[in-house]
Parts: sequence; C-alpha cells; structure tokens
Amino acid sequence: QMQLAESGGGLVQTGESLRLSCVASGRQFGAYVMAWFRQAPGKECQFVASISWDGAMAEYVDSVQGRFTISRDNAKNTVSLQMNSLKPEDTAVYYCASGHRWPLEKERDCDFWDQGTQVTVSS
Repeated sequence: QMQLAESGGGLVQTGESLRLSCVASGRQFGAYVMAWFRQAPGKECQFVASISWDGAMAEYVDSVQGRFTISRDNAKNTVSLQMNSLKPEDTAVYYCASGHRWPLEKERDCDFWDQGTQVTVSS
C-alpha cells in the first residue's frame, strides 16, 4: 500500500496562488508516476497534471497549462502542484494519485489516492 497525505488547500480570490503538496509513504515513491485530479460539484473527476517517475516529463490539461506547475522531490517523497492565476472555475476538490502508466491521465490507471483537499476560488 501507498499512503498519500495532501495539504495546502483553502480559499483564495481570483488571480491568487495556492500550492498543494502530497507526501507519500509505504512504497517506493520514485517507481510511481504522480498526478493531480480534481472534481467540482456536480461534475466528473478531471485530470489536471501528471509528472513522470524522475520528474523529467509533465503533462497538463489545457485549461491549466501555463498557470499550474507540477513538480516532485523523490528524496522527500513529495509531489506538489503550484497553482497561479487561479480562476473560479478551478474550484474543486483536488486529489493526489499515483500509478505506473505514463502519462497518468485516467482514474482507472491510478493505484492510490489521497482523500482530497478543497480549493475554492472566489470571484
């Protein structure tokens, strides 16, 4: 089992920034592709970003390209999501997930999930 613990959510205004972090334990972190997903009220879970095992490659959904940056520190078993220029439509519960497929864009390919954290962007 891999345990994922997320932190950093909250309430911000349009245009502000937030940084989400997710710490992994229980498995070899560097063997997993890491990803962020989000789910807004009444909507399906959406892929946000994923990062390769070594951090060399990253993929983003078009709506966050240029505003969000995913990164990882394998020495600290941590993956982060820097979110800049936040918009109300970014409001959602954000989830950290891990898997072995690259890129990790589908829920069904994720092996482990954290419990999620709320991000709310007010207009």
